Amino acid sequence: MDRTELADFLRHCRTRLTPAVVGLPQGTRRRTPGLRREEVAQLAGMSADHYTRLEQARGSHPSRQMLAAVARALRLTSDERDHLFHLAGEEPSRDRPATEHVRPGLLLVLDRLVDIPAQVVSDRGDILAQNAMAEALTGDASARPPAKRNVVWRFFTDPSARELFPVEEHDNAARTAVADLRATLARRPAGETRQRTPRQE
Repeated sequence: MDRTELADFLRHCRTRLTPAVVGLPQGTRRRTPGLRREEVAQLAGMSADHYTRLEQARGSHPSRQMLAAVARALRLTSDERDHLFHLAGEEPSRDRPATEHVRPGLLLVLDRLVDIPAQVVSDRGDILAQNAMAEALTGDASARPPAKRNVVWRFFTDPSARELFPVEEHDNAARTAVADLRATLARRPAGETRQRTPRQE
């Protein structure tokens, strides 16, 4: 892990963003360009202190989940995301479905949908990004363990998730969710299917 290069890269990516691009208010006058560290931390669902340590080349080794969250917060492209992983001493997953990385342009659209709840969901049902109204309606997915960010898993295990559907539509919604998940997993390699299928713990 190259802490210095990682810190430099994070600072560079942070300073090229503006609050408007990520759907945050401009706030008071800024002395330096780009987002504040605490704003990146907020978008990534982590503490400001933890993110600051990364930018200051201090602290513990970031987890793969944390790196992915920071990549989304900083609106990194797929190539930039891979570079971030390399700087942190992690090998990007080559078998990672492309749907798990949210394109910066799509995140920009999500940020600008301020009047309706919206979220980006992978073909497998994993919540990858949410806007503020979606968080208010369904809860902050980034605060849950990765395995519990799946909408199919939540539908069958969390009664509050089913409350989003009219009672008379529960059976149809369940059948549709299972059929879609089976079709998705049928297209995936067998090893990936075993490793990544949502299951009750």
